[in-house]
Amino acid sequence: MTNATRRSLHGLAELVLAGPQHRASGTIRLRVLDGGFATVAAPDLRVTADALVIGDDGGRRVTLAGRTLGELAAAAGVEPGAPRDLYPDGSGASADDPVVLDGAAEILAGFAAGDAALRAFSADATPVLWPEHFDLGVSLDEVNYGVSAGDATIDEPYAYVGPWKPRTGDFWNVSFGAAHPLRELPDLPAFFAEGRRQAG
Repeated sequence: MTNATRRSLHGLAELVLAGPQHRASGTIRLRVLDGGFATVAAPDLRVTADALVIGDDGGRRVTLAGRTLGELAAAAGVEPGAPRDLYPDGSGASADDPVVLDGAAEILAGFAAGDAALRAFSADATPVLWPEHFDLGVSLDEVNYGVSAGDATIDEPYAYVGPWKPRTGDFWNVSFGAAHPLRELPDLPAFFAEGRRQAG
C-alpha cells in the first residue's frame, strides 16, 4: 500500500461519491461494503478494489485503473468535487489525479473488518465512512470508535478510540486518544470494549 493508493481511494470517496451525493441528496455519509464502499443515497455508486459500479443490481462497472478521478466521475454522470463548504481538510485530491491501486485491497479489507467489529461492539450504532478524514466510525457517549485508512498519525490502516474530552493513562497513546495498527489487533471488538472501559 502506498500514500498514492490511500489518496486515490480517499479521492474517490470524497470527489466521486460524497461530493455528488451531498449535492444531490444532502448527505456526505458513506457506507462500507464487503470489498468496497458506497453512497447511502442518490447517486447510487460503489467502489470496489478495481471498479466503480454505477447503479444497483450489479450496475455498470467502470475499471478504475488507468483513469483519473474526473474521468470516473464523468463515466458515472456526476460532477467531480468534494462536498462544498463543510470542512476545511480532505483528501487534497483533484479531478486530474490518476487512480493508483497498489495495495487498495488492504485498506478495503481493513474497513470491512472495522465495520463488522463496530457492529459487534454496538449493535445499535451504524458505522459511517466519513469522506473528510476517510475513516469509518461511530460515536457513543462522547467517545469516537473507528478505523482509519492511515494518515500522519499511523501510516497504515489502524483502529482508534477518541474521547471527546482527553483521558490520561497508559491506554491513551496518541494525542486524540488510543490508536494501533490493525495488524496488531486480532480482536477489534475487544479493543473497542477496552476503550469504552478506559474512557469510563
